[in-house]
Amino acid sequence: MFEQGGLEHGGRLRAAALRFGIPLADWLDLSTGIAPYGWALPAIPAAAWTRLPELHDGLEIAARDYYGVASLLPVAGSQAAIQALPRLRRDARVGLLAPAYAEHAAAWRREGHRLLELSEAGIPRALERLDVLLLVNPNNPSGRRFAPAQLLAWHARLAQRGGWLVVDEAFIDCTPAHSLAAHSDLPGLIVLRSFGKFFGLAGIRLGFVLAQPALLEQLAELLGPWAVSGPARAVATALLQDQAGQQRQRQRLLADGERLAVLLGAQGLTPTGGCALFQFCCTPRAAELHEFLAGNGILTRLFDSPRSLRFGLPADEPGWQRLEQALQVFTKESA
Repeated sequence: MFEQGGLEHGGRLRAAALRFGIPLADWLDLSTGIAPYGWALPAIPAAAWTRLPELHDGLEIAARDYYGVASLLPVAGSQAAIQALPRLRRDARVGLLAPAYAEHAAAWRREGHRLLELSEAGIPRALERLDVLLLVNPNNPSGRRFAPAQLLAWHARLAQRGGWLVVDEAFIDCTPAHSLAAHSDLPGLIVLRSFGKFFGLAGIRLGFVLAQPALLEQLAELLGPWAVSGPARAVATALLQDQAGQQRQRQRLLADGERLAVLLGAQGLTPTGGCALFQFCCTPRAAELHEFLAGNGILTRLFDSPRSLRFGLPADEPGWQRLEQALQVFTKESA
């Protein structure tokens, strides 16, 4: 059977259930950086199901207000933009901060561009050789966050030569002051935003590209009409307008992100990075811990380089207790 997508991602719960012989309902899935809770969804008008999606339904206005921008393009998840953007340039020299979300490198490589993996320290020296610099802020999986002033300085050097700075801000909603959204009208600056992670609705497949109108027009033409479904547009419009709900979600996620860091640290797994939606722990025993937790129905995200685990947030108090107890057992048995 054909399996879509060749790269490893979090959320592969069915595969884990088959491998470990644990029913789906018995898992605590911490393998993604998606909010494990949201709020009551609005009613979806019947026309959203029966008619093709139309512009001027309020989505773009609500999204522009939420992100604080004048121009944006809704897309079917930021993944759609990740795959399409490389098709708007030819034979580019692309620098990617590593480690990072693997789909970015795969998309640019697929279109024949020349890729250069960079460390943070190597970025300033490499800028003169690059046409595109791409990074995730906060970084996935490390959680490393870059100051807007630093990113804008790098952008200015690239823009002088017609280059791009592409910033994937999938995990920045809880700390919007660190976003470059307000600067996305600058030539050569492209900001990607994910809707599903903060709002806890990954299945809606919705994201936004923030950039100058001319580039957005090119991208829209490439992606074609009706890129976002009518039901997705209706739900997103309502949630993007719900400022009180957003504030509650932001406060809860920030508190739970800190709680997770403290819990892990108490078990000798002090995070080396993280954000409100996940914590990142480098440990030489990452693979062993991953297997132990999975054997107990707790799925985390394992990385080989560096050897590390990424922990998402439990959805409820029983989940928190289950994670803590499993880590305590692992620590005791491996002492």
